[in-house]
Amino acid sequence: MTDHLNPADAAFAEKLRAALPEGTLHEATANYLEEPRGRYAGQAGLLAKPRTVQEVSTLIRMAAEARVGVVPYGGGTGLVGGQVAEEGAIPLILSLERMTAIRSVYPDENVLVAEAGAILADVQNAAEAAERLFPLSLAAEGTARIGGNLATNAGGTGVLRYGNARDLCLGLEAVLPDGQIWNGLTRLRKNNTGYDLRHLLIGAEGTLGVITAATLKLFARPAKTGTALLVVEDPESALKLLSMARELFGEMVSAFELIHRQGFDFLTETMPDVRQPFATPPEWCVLIDLGLAADMDPQASLETLFANALEAGLVSDGLIAQSTAQAQDFWAIRESIPEANRRVGSISSHDISVPLGAIPEFIEQAGARLAQMGDFRINCFGHVGDGNLHYNVFPQVGRIRDDHENQRDTIKTCVHDLTHELGGSISAEHGVGRLKVGDLEKYGDPAKLSAMRAIKAALDPVGIMNPGAVLRA
Repeated sequence: MTDHLNPADAAFAEKLRAALPEGTLHEATANYLEEPRGRYAGQAGLLAKPRTVQEVSTLIRMAAEARVGVVPYGGGTGLVGGQVAEEGAIPLILSLERMTAIRSVYPDENVLVAEAGAILADVQNAAEAAERLFPLSLAAEGTARIGGNLATNAGGTGVLRYGNARDLCLGLEAVLPDGQIWNGLTRLRKNNTGYDLRHLLIGAEGTLGVITAATLKLFARPAKTGTALLVVEDPESALKLLSMARELFGEMVSAFELIHRQGFDFLTETMPDVRQPFATPPEWCVLIDLGLAADMDPQASLETLFANALEAGLVSDGLIAQSTAQAQDFWAIRESIPEANRRVGSISSHDISVPLGAIPEFIEQAGARLAQMGDFRINCFGHVGDGNLHYNVFPQVGRIRDDHENQRDTIKTCVHDLTHELGGSISAEHGVGRLKVGDLEKYGDPAKLSAMRAIKAALDPVGIMNPGAVLRA
C-alpha cells in the first residue's frame, strides 16, 4: 500500500503553481490514465509537463517535501502498468513530453544527446540525418519516448547485434528523489570512477529517479542490407539456422525473428490490409536482416545462406526481398503482429526469455501444459536471436478473453513456472511495472531483492518515486 503518501490535491497544486512557470500544471486527461492492454486504470489527478530539468527538479523536490507520489510518464506504451497507479494516494503524473530536444550530435564520435521526451523515431531520424544509425527499434517507436525506453531497458529487434537500451547509453542526466540534478551526460566510453548510476537508473522504471536526457551511442550505417523470410521446420531448425548465419556473417546478422503461423492468421483475421508473402502461411518461419559491408552482395549472401540451409535440411522455402519496399513489407508483418494480438484480445500475454538452447523445449512443453488446461490459440513469436519470446495465449474462435478470466492467473503461472524451471526470466524486455511485482517476489533471487529494497530505501526513503512499481510499496 501507499497510504504513507499524501494526495496531489488542490493545496499541493497551488504550491506548485507558485513555484513553476504558467502552463506547467494540468488536469490529467484519460490518455494519461490508461495503458495499452486495458488492465490498469490510473487515478484522475494532477499532471505536470515541465520544459527543463530545473523544473523537473523543482517538482520532485516539492513532491518529496509534501510526501506526494510521482509517476513518471513517457509515451504511455508500456505493457506492465508502470505508467499508471490504480491504488494509494492520488499521485503527481510527470510527463516529459515537452522535453524533446536533440541537444547535440557528434557524428565523428558516434554520439547523440537527446532529452528524455524525444520520440524514439525522432532520435532515429536525427541519427540518420548525421549519416549514422541509432539501432533501437520496436513496434511503438512512433510514440515511445527515449526516457521510457531507458527506464524500462527496452529491447526490440536489434538486440542481437547492438544490445538493449542499456548497451546504447553512455551517460544520463537525471533528477534524483530528493530533487538533486545528476549531471551525468558524459560522452566517455571509459569512466571507471565508482558506482555507475547510469546502469542503476536504466531499467529502474522511474523508481529511483527521473531520466531527463541521455547520451546515446550511434553506429555507422551498414553499407548494404538484405532481408529474407525463410521457412523452417520448427524452432530447433531456426536456432541451427541462426548458428549457420552467424558462422557465415558474424556480427553482420542484425535481426533474427521467429514467427509462427498463428501470427499470420491473426493478421488475416484483424488486419487484412497487411500484405502477406505466402499464399499458405508456414507453421514456422524466420525473418532475418543482414547489415553488410560495401564489398558484399546482400542477394548473393542470402542465397548462399538459403542454399546451405536447404542442403542441411533446415529450410524448405523462402523469400529474399528484391527491393527496399519488399523488405519493408516483410518487416510490416512482424511489426503488425502485436497490434493484431491486441485486436484479438489475449487471455494472458508473456514477455519471457530463456537460454537459446532451451527455446524448443520451452515451446513444446508450454504448449503441452496449456493443452491440459483448455483449448487455446497460442501466438509465439519474437526475438529468438536473443532468447526473447512473446508467448501469448488467446481464446478459440467464437470466444473472447473475458470467457477465460478465471484462468488468466493459472495460465500465467504455468508459463512463468516453466520459464523459471528452464533458467529464464519472466520479464525479458517489458519490465516489471505493477503487473509483475508478485512474479518478481516469487521468482526473483532473495539476495538481489534484498539489495534492490536497500537501494530503494537509500535513494528514495520517502518512497515517492513511482510507488508500487517494481517493488511493493
